[in-house]
Amino acid sequence: MNEQMQDQQTQFDTDNLYRVEVFTDQRSGSIRRMTPVDSDGNPDESRQVRYIGEATAMTPAGSLPLNFELEGSSLDEAARAFAEGAQQALTETVEELKRMQREQQNSIMVPGQEGSQGGGGFPGGGGGGSPFSL
Repeated sequence: MNEQMQDQQTQFDTDNLYRVEVFTDQRSGSIRRMTPVDSDGNPDESRQVRYIGEATAMTPAGSLPLNFELEGSSLDEAARAFAEGAQQALTETVEELKRMQREQQNSIMVPGQEGSQGGGGFPGGGGGGSPFSL
């Protein structure tokens, strides 16, 4: 069963092919123009060209890659939407990181929170003295 799932994941989807071109200003980031093509590599006029922005935000923990879809029907329109798209992606990423951090903090076991143990707050600690002995 696992092997069958892996085969489905690695199967190349010839109905969803794109030719990718990358444009950069060597300062802000890059824009990928994804032009739909058929299985022979010819342009597929039935699907829209997509533009994907890529930027990096520097944080105290290091660089944070940002990828975001850009609205526009031309490279010029996508480039004009780049700054706003990057800012929105950064805001959403920071909010997601904060949410994950809150979830992780809420899952940390703090002595005395077990409820069913009673006593000194550490499992097996009972008696009110230190749970550690020499």
